[in-house]
Amino acid sequence: MTSDGFALFDTAIGRCGIAWDGHAVVGVQLPEADEGKTRARMLRRFPEAREASPPPEAAQAVDGIVALLRGEPRDLSAVALDMAQVPPFDRRVYQVARTIPAGATLTYGDIAARIGESGESGESGEARDVGQALGRNPFPLVVPCHRVLAAGGKLGGFSANGGIATKLRLLAIEGWQPNDAPTLFESLPLAARPRRR
Repeated sequence: MTSDGFALFDTAIGRCGIAWDGHAVVGVQLPEADEGKTRARMLRRFPEAREASPPPEAAQAVDGIVALLRGEPRDLSAVALDMAQVPPFDRRVYQVARTIPAGATLTYGDIAARIGESGESGESGEARDVGQALGRNPFPLVVPCHRVLAAGGKLGGFSANGGIATKLRLLAIEGWQPNDAPTLFESLPLAARPRRR
């Protein structure tokens, strides 16, 4: 993938990266173990890119990502993405993933069903294909692959540095709770729970 430039920026989870080409984002990078590794990853992904201040469109994407990772509700679905090098199947997967609001999730099977690759949600070959497409996602956070789970609410995989721990952290920042997680009051001892009137 080609890029005019890239920039690193601070977030609540560490230094992220963004790359752009013209008026569209061509890649987002979640933090590596340290800033040097994040920069090296960006240079491997975009070897012709130079580090620079982002243009207005990319700067707006950065602002949205920073706010989202602070726990502010942000919708990044309007961020322009350059998907010219993205295979058609992956593009369809990403389009559906971008409709998942912060704090919500879909399963790999749900996405397969929504793009017409499966008649029902569940773990199928199509669901695995969706998982592989999300594993190749060049735009994490903007294409919120962390909001996609395996069947039965299982976390599934996550290819970013930190793996599942990073996925859980991103979901927690957005206020997601698994269906069987106790609410705040349910986690308190019985004597400390508020009484209903």
